[in-house]
Amino acid sequence: MTEPSAWARITQEDPGHSARYVQRFRTLAEQGTDIVGEARLVDAMLPRGSRVLDAGCGPGRVGGHLARAGHDVVGVDVDPVLIAAAEEDHPGPRWLVGDLAELELPERFDVIVCAGNVVTFLAPSTRVEVLRRFRAHLAPAGRAVVGFGAGRDYPFDAFLADAATAGLVPSVLLSTWHLHPFTPGSDFLVAVLTAA
Repeated sequence: MTEPSAWARITQEDPGHSARYVQRFRTLAEQGTDIVGEARLVDAMLPRGSRVLDAGCGPGRVGGHLARAGHDVVGVDVDPVLIAAAEEDHPGPRWLVGDLAELELPERFDVIVCAGNVVTFLAPSTRVEVLRRFRAHLAPAGRAVVGFGAGRDYPFDAFLADAATAGLVPSVLLSTWHLHPFTPGSDFLVAVLTAA
């Protein structure tokens, strides 16, 4: 059995957490806040009609935008409340409840996007396995795009070492979803990874 993620522990201890998370992003969208910067970066990397896996999709803000832009999107999240919100707010993509450490889909993807600090919620014992499964689900020349902030108990160097163990190497490192370069002092990492 896979070690439960931090997200699973949070939602077990606080059953209303997921509903508040969904409402937070609905409110931000209603207020006109830009909540799809990650999706714009991924969209710029792809021709129309590309296959995208939104890994740890939450309520579907990234995958929903990419589907509206013309991509074939599958979203996976461990939280059924978030998947229900994705289905309600962003019809079209295929939204699945599943653990990324047990990911087994028949498709291969041109891009796997993992935004929203998802990797920092993974159980430490599953981090390399999740990255291995990302690699296994990439199409030839496919890329995995992973973004998360510093100070979340997953140092950037440790993440990049785990990616290497999983057979992924960085082709681009950024410090924001707006294409600023990554530096040793960056407090955020967007890693564009390819199969080694």
